[in-house]
Formats: sequence, C-alpha cells, structure tokens
Amino acid sequence: MRITKAVVPVAGFGTRFLPITKALPKEMLPVVDKPVVQYIVEELVASGIPDIIFVTGQNKRAVEDHFDFHPELEAWLEKTGKDKALAEVRKIASLANFVYIRQKGPYGNGTPVLNARHLIGNEPFVVVWADEFFINREKPRVRQLVEIFEKYSGTVLTAVKTDDEGTKRYAIIEGTKIEEDVLQITKMVEKPGPKATKSRLASVGGYVLTSEIFDELEKTPVRNQELWLADAIASLGKKQPLYAKKVEAEYYDVGSRLGWYEANLKLGLKSPELGGELKKLIKNLSLDI
Repeated sequence: MRITKAVVPVAGFGTRFLPITKALPKEMLPVVDKPVVQYIVEELVASGIPDIIFVTGQNKRAVEDHFDFHPELEAWLEKTGKDKALAEVRKIASLANFVYIRQKGPYGNGTPVLNARHLIGNEPFVVVWADEFFINREKPRVRQLVEIFEKYSGTVLTAVKTDDEGTKRYAIIEGTKIEEDVLQITKMVEKPGPKATKSRLASVGGYVLTSEIFDELEKTPVRNQELWLADAIASLGKKQPLYAKKVEAEYYDVGSRLGWYEANLKLGLKSPELGGELKKLIKNLSLDI
C-alpha cells in the first residue's frame, strides 16, 4: 500500500526557547531563510507524501498562515516587481495538502499521533517531529524509510550513528543486521549510557508506522503524566517485527538553542547567497573568548 500521509505534531510549548516562543511557535524559528517546519514539509513532499496532518495547539496560527496563500502580500509583490519572492511564497502554499487538527489528551508525543487516527484509518503513515530535520538532496530520509517499509511491511525507525555521549541522550537500538544499514530490532533502551550497551546506533525522530500503533497507544499507560509513542512502539514490537534504517543524510537537531545555532551556521555557510559573506564575517570577528 502506498504511503500518502504524514503526521507532524506542532503543539508543544517550546519552553527551551522562551521567551521568544511565548508568541512565536518554535516550528517557525528561522534556519537561514526558511522556518524549521518548511524544511520538514519539503522533505516529506520530496519523499512522495502529498497529505500532511499538523497536530496543533494554541498559539500555532503562524504555522497555518505560513502554508496558506496571502493575497494581499502577493498583490504587493506583483505590483512592485518582486517576481522571485512572489513565486516563492506562492509555492509554499501549494507544496502539499494540509490538514490541521487540535491536540487533545495527555501530554506526550503519543497523543498527537492518536489524535490523527480518524484521518489515517487503516493506512500506513509517516510521523516526523518538528524540532529536527534531515537533508539529503538525492534521496530524502523519509523516502529511505518508506523504501524499507515497502520491502518488509513493518514499522521502520530512523537510526543514526552516535557516540558514547549519545548513549546518554538517545534511545539506543540493538538488533540483527538483515541488510546493509537495516536492522531488525531486538532491543531498544532509553538513554542506557555507554557501559550498558555495545551499540552506538541511536533512534531519533522519523517513523513509518502501521495502523496497529493506534490500538497500542490506546492501551499504553500514561507515564509521568505523558503518553509516549516509544512505549507503544515497544509494545507493538512484541507482536510484529520492527526495523531500523541507518539513514544517509545530514541530521539537524534544532530542538535546543545550541542545535538551532549550529544549523543556522552550517546551512548559512552552504548558502549560495550568504555563504561567502558569512565566511568573511566569521574570519573578521574579533572574539574575546
């Protein structure tokens, strides 16, 4: 069955970026010249996903506005001859079919997935988080996951190489290698630390899920007042195979201030328009560190 739908939760408060996220959704923070959420949508579209379901909350109107047409702005751009900018803003609204629903239920990243059940039905679907993105121009990360799903018809998780420090930050995957860069998962432990596992393969955001995940989420206990998708996936793994795809792509974790600055710096240096001037600026900085 072809995968056509993706769920993107955007209801979080963005507390790590306060006070700026008091009024501005963290998903709308800019990375060079685009908001974070646009990078995510562009990856989904490039992966062949036409229907994108945003699970939103209060103060997230800016996300909806960004992916909508803006007749007044477009008329002004056309009148002033800003043809390049006009084409860009019109393209954004036409990238995909967008649906917006409000998050209802307990905190946790399992709730927005469960909220989309009535829109997904019995289809397999993609879930990606809005505080990280991957870039691979030739084959997007989501496309890589979808291809593994099409081959094995089971849940597929994004995996990336990590180091000892990463074992303290991420869930670590252990499993049996079934082909190059693909594992059938035998164990996944949340932040085990370097001494508790030999694996250095981390599970980060990005999943292809089957509709069976909804029943598991319904039965998953709320832990520390939050409903966790990882708990439901672990429960599902007792009934059917789970797979991990070690993706080939540049990973940008923009869920922290340092990660956001790093993404802006790296992608800014790669920008055809800004890269040269940014390099000069960095070289000319007089830093007293």
